[in-house]
Parts: sequence; structure tokens; C-alpha cells
Amino acid sequence: MVICGGGDFADMVRHHDERKGFSASATHEAAILCMDITGRLLSDLVDSSRTVRTLQECRNAIDDGFTPVLLPSQLLRYTDPAEHSWRVTSDSLSLAVAHMLGAKLLIATDVDGIYTERPPASDAKLINDISAKDLLSFGETSVDEALPELLIKFKSDCYVVNGKYPSRVLSILRAGASAGICTVIRGD
Repeated sequence: MVICGGGDFADMVRHHDERKGFSASATHEAAILCMDITGRLLSDLVDSSRTVRTLQECRNAIDDGFTPVLLPSQLLRYTDPAEHSWRVTSDSLSLAVAHMLGAKLLIATDVDGIYTERPPASDAKLINDISAKDLLSFGETSVDEALPELLIKFKSDCYVVNGKYPSRVLSILRAGASAGICTVIRGD
């Protein structure tokens, strides 16, 4: 299953929130609706995909040979386990859905994974493996701040990989972290 982030649409919500001061619940719900928008638009570009709104629709899409693209607002309206704040993004919400499915989470982002320093610092080094507990002390990274807490809560792992390199994503899907440049975050 593919779950899209809110992208520029969610950034626009955040920008207006900074100016107007909306409630945390209003911006949280609006950002989730932005995930629906980007998912719908992505699915329109990929013939082998199908938008889905429920876990059963996801299973049906897979059975029919399609890659499901979740529009999460309906599902998360009733099952959202995350706080309503900007500490939570599609990273944590996608983990919640992966947990419901008993699946691993792979976060495709615009960097190779988690670094010792914020890129583009010249001494920033990619961390290939880190515990969620250790990641708690990092603050903001290439994943949202709430993700380590949920990984610990769900006792789950996730991968962070640069989505600009589809071959890296496919390697992880086929062989796990040993196959590519990424960071594994362990929730043990």
C-alpha cells in the first residue's frame, strides 16, 4: 500500500496556521485531507494503482492486481492514534496504518535516511541502524518527531530511504535493509 504525505498542500496549511492560529485538531484534519489529495493525484498518474479508503478496499485492490493508494482521512477519522500537532505528519500516521495491517513501514523521503548531523553539514554521516529510543533525543530529523514514540509503542521497525532512487526502494522491498542505502529505525 502507498500512503502519500500531504506535500505542498500540507505546507500551505502549516503556513496559514502560523498566520491565523487554527486549533490543533483543525490543522491535523486538514493535513490528513492533504494526504488524500496527493494520494488521489498520484493514483491518477499510475495506471496500476487504485485509490482505497478502507483496509478491505486495500485487500480487494491487491486481489485485483492493483497497488492500493490509501486516502486516509476516512480511516483515520475513527482510528487516529496520534496527537494533533505538527509533531505528527504522514510518517506517524502511515505507521499507525502499517500497524493495523501488521506490515512494515518504508518511508520514502528526499534524503538517504537519518544522519548524525543535519545535512548538508559536511560532517553529517548516515546512520544505517538506530533504535527509536536513541532517536528520541535527535529532535527534528527526516522523520517526524512523534514517529520514534509510536515505533516504541507498537514495537515496530521502519525503513527510511531516499525515494529519488527507486532502485533503493525496490531493493529494500525485496531484501530488507541489507540491500541498500537507508536507515532502519528499531522500535524494540
